[in-house]
Amino acid sequence: MAEFQLSAELRGHEKDVRSVVFPSPDLVVSGSRDSTTVLWRKVADKFTKSSTLPGQHYVNSLSYFSAAQSNSPDGLLVRGFGDNLIEINNPNTPEDDHKRLLVGHAGNVCALDVSPDGSYLVSGSWDAKSLVWSTKTWDPELSLVHGEEGKAVWAALSYSKDVVITACADTFIRIFHLPSSTGSFQEVSPYRKLSNDDVVRALCRFPAGVRHPTGADFASAGNDSIIKLWKIDGTQVASLYGHESFIYSLAPLPTGELVSSGEDRTVRVWRGKTCVQAITLPAISVWQVAVCQENGDIAAGTSDGVVRIFTRSPERAADPGTISEFDAAVQHATVKGTKVDRKDVKTREWLQTAKGTKHKQVTMVLEDDESIAAYQWSEATDEWTKIGTVVDSEEAVQKRKKVEYQGKEYDYVFDVDTEDGKPPHKLPYNLGDDTYQAATKFLNDNSLPMSYLEAVAAFIRENTAEARQSGDGASGTAKTPVDDPTTRYLPHTTYLNLTQSKLEPAFRRLKESNNKEIQAGNKHIAMNPDDVNRLEALVDLLSRPSRTTIPAETIDVVFRLLTQWPYGSRLPVLDMLRCMAARPGLASFPQWRRYGNAIGIALRSALDQEQYGIDSAGGSATFTLEDVRWDDVNPNSLMMALRTITNLFGSTEGRAMVSKDAGTVVGLMGRIAGISGQTPFGTSNANVQTALITTAFNYACLAYNERQGPIPQRSIDTSLLSHLLKIAAAVARDQSADEILFRAVMTIGMILSCGREGTQSMQRSELEAVAEQAQRKSQDVRVKGVLAECKKIIG
Repeated sequence: MAEFQLSAELRGHEKDVRSVVFPSPDLVVSGSRDSTTVLWRKVADKFTKSSTLPGQHYVNSLSYFSAAQSNSPDGLLVRGFGDNLIEINNPNTPEDDHKRLLVGHAGNVCALDVSPDGSYLVSGSWDAKSLVWSTKTWDPELSLVHGEEGKAVWAALSYSKDVVITACADTFIRIFHLPSSTGSFQEVSPYRKLSNDDVVRALCRFPAGVRHPTGADFASAGNDSIIKLWKIDGTQVASLYGHESFIYSLAPLPTGELVSSGEDRTVRVWRGKTCVQAITLPAISVWQVAVCQENGDIAAGTSDGVVRIFTRSPERAADPGTISEFDAAVQHATVKGTKVDRKDVKTREWLQTAKGTKHKQVTMVLEDDESIAAYQWSEATDEWTKIGTVVDSEEAVQKRKKVEYQGKEYDYVFDVDTEDGKPPHKLPYNLGDDTYQAATKFLNDNSLPMSYLEAVAAFIRENTAEARQSGDGASGTAKTPVDDPTTRYLPHTTYLNLTQSKLEPAFRRLKESNNKEIQAGNKHIAMNPDDVNRLEALVDLLSRPSRTTIPAETIDVVFRLLTQWPYGSRLPVLDMLRCMAARPGLASFPQWRRYGNAIGIALRSALDQEQYGIDSAGGSATFTLEDVRWDDVNPNSLMMALRTITNLFGSTEGRAMVSKDAGTVVGLMGRIAGISGQTPFGTSNANVQTALITTAFNYACLAYNERQGPIPQRSIDTSLLSHLLKIAAAVARDQSADEILFRAVMTIGMILSCGREGTQSMQRSELEAVAEQAQRKSQDVRVKGVLAECKKIIG
């Protein structure tokens, strides 16, 4: 089947397009945070702005009654606003006074859906309510009860004439059976409540008469980046992995395929359980996708204020020039960030009452001393947290004010909490500086362990993303690494780690899985109360910078879960294991010998879909990489196993373990990269690829460090060096993310730095090919700098 390609770009909004509907091939409707709704109609095969409906507040949701679903021959447009109101308009006379104004919610209306037969409208809101509105009276007939948690209802799906499904910020999916109308307002409790691992933001049903290959009836997605497929009886039949951040929207294609979009800048098309296409857009957030059920085209509303149409039909594809411009915009990531003008800075009063619209949203607030502070929204705690002082960027393109810290000026000075009860550390940063160098200096200045390097660097990147993407840098005084002749990348003798984590959700999933095992009568593998308390203490310990050795009893609990629990329940335990791997004592813990070492346990837990326990001889049953059913491997589990191995490099005993098992691990990495003729695994999953190349880099770093010692070692021999080179080259060929490319070329550089053993493993022509591919995909000055050093080494 043909791939989707760009058909049109609809430009007319000034801010994020939060909602889109695509009711017919000739009509697209978009709603925006600029408070307008635009109707785009196709005239002479081109969409043009037909009319604009003004509003008093953000347009956060849209739905549409077709002519067959309503008494109106023109159909009806439904709009949900941030000021709690729902408005209904005739799409052919939208400038007239609104036909209906529905009042009933006490919070932003973020979800709307029309019943298949047009008999009702269902809405969801930040007020934790979902209302069912009769189209006969336009009054709310039913209130769907969501408990006392008070969490936002992010999605509301009219599954059928008498069934509604909702998705909520409390992580639950609820299925409601609607009673027959009695003429009076009623409250309805769910008859089925499905537990999810994280906040659920999107729902969709599959088209009537089209059976999904898995037998699923509807799909859900949200903050865990996973699409889950469900039967209406509550049975989960599949999980789809591929997105790298929050998923905001789902929509069915008339073919039975599924379309999704989210915070990773992609629109993805799924056939069965496989992602058959990932379309990257030049915008940070793809808020919503809508599908025209008549022709199968897709409309996507994004954070750059543009609606983009994609089609499989060659006749409806955009002209080559437009497609070329779109591809160039994606290639160079020319996403314009929002300038922090004074008019956009919020007041302290606003901060006390307003809620964020997404997890980790950053907003600027005017403090009492007239400084501007950055506050970040947390969906976990439902509150804003100050993360530092930021410059006032009014007229930022011409002149950027600085924040003074210890006698120097910076673009940002963040507050970083590292331990409860102690004041935060100050983290200064100038745009244009290398995030890893800034993070390293911060850790050294504050005597913090280098195991936090990755987390601090990620923190900087995340909280300066908009300014860096908009080109809004410092006032020209900060040198970039490529401009500084003293900057050298090779050799890099410090091992990297992947310890950034949020273990509270993992612990919550563990307890839910444990309850399921108890209810199923599997008490022999379930945790007892003492086990639960130990893991709760472990989560607390791992959340703080500490070199405390993990208690043996706690390690034993983690091991038992990894070896005895069903495959689908192991992921949160693997998450804990990879964080434990960065702490002292795990690699030398003697009880692991009964079952193999930490590497063997991590890999088998991630790859073996069977429960494997202990055999009669007191050891684990035989398992090899040849036994792996790769089609059934959870990419996130494999990613956690690789992160575990990566983090073991941080201790002497851990390095001894990874050295001993280098052949097995490097062989596995080669299988993932597909360098021996196999199909590569996880190429569309940036988290898997980051873990893969970070592990490869640490092995290259180990090889270099061994050869520099007073008594040179060769646990990573020439054949393994050659294998690691091929892995790094494959990653550089298949990936385009700057950080992954940087680590790939750093891995090559470290192997070449090992002397003749390294340089004889790569020809100059091979290095040139890698360099050409990497520099075509990345403008990262670090990538260019490392490649220049590699060329000098290889001669």
